Amino acid sequence: MDDIDRGLIALLQKDATRSYAELGKGVGLSAGAAHERVRRLREHGVIRATTVDVDPVALDRGVLAFVLVDSTAWMGDRAEDFAGVPEIQEAHVIAGTAAVLVKVRTASTEQLQDVLRRLYAIDGVSGTQATVVLETFFERPLDAGGKALE
Repeated sequence: MDDIDRGLIALLQKDATRSYAELGKGVGLSAGAAHERVRRLREHGVIRATTVDVDPVALDRGVLAFVLVDSTAWMGDRAEDFAGVPEIQEAHVIAGTAAVLVKVRTASTEQLQDVLRRLYAIDGVSGTQATVVLETFFERPLDAGGKALE
């Protein structure tokens, strides 16, 4: 991956609906060359998905919590169990005092409490510690390190 690839990624992270002509212009390539580069980035798994960033409040998911999950067993083989809880946006096996860190979005604290109950149903889970977010200053995408010419 070179600086042009990084520039394409940076442009796509700002607006994934840009045409290949716009992308190419931003990094000094033709539309066809930009298309080929983006295709290769997808093929190699660098670009994993093209998504839409939606306001969680608009979808009635205004309560954000990070939950530390304690366990009595290794949780690394429980990915499907965590993925089976639709309110969980992210789940990470971590080092430290807890075994797993999950990011949860719900409509209410009552629904968050229900998610915590369902976490306890996962084999090996022995405890949880939830931290509810009061305000998010910002969330940012991973910096590709590229500079677009725009």
